[in-house]
Amino acid sequence: MSILFRGSRPIVAFDVDNPDHRRWYAEFVKYNTWGRCPVRFMAEALDQDLVSFINGKMLSYYLRQEFDNAKDKIKIRKTAPKPKSAQGTVQKRQPLQAQGGKRKTSLPTQA
Repeated sequence: MSILFRGSRPIVAFDVDNPDHRRWYAEFVKYNTWGRCPVRFMAEALDQDLVSFINGKMLSYYLRQEFDNAKDKIKIRKTAPKPKSAQGTVQKRQPLQAQGGKRKTSLPTQA
């Protein structure tokens, strides 16, 4: 076994649910280097490079986090709508009343 192999960082699969993995990826994006990461990530998909693979995983994670919880926040209205004769509703169309006088414009004039 080589001395270089013993000193190398362990190879792990990127797990988007692991907060350490997300933090290490954020540091990579910030500094544009994997030098501060204590592990080496491997891409599970052979048709993509590592950064594209992690970007796809992160995007799906945050979309799932954003929109799966959205249906819990939606409140369904369980009360019946107000009848048209109730106070605060419009029963019939009312004509618009025109205001008297000319329109005043504040256009700048050239002198």
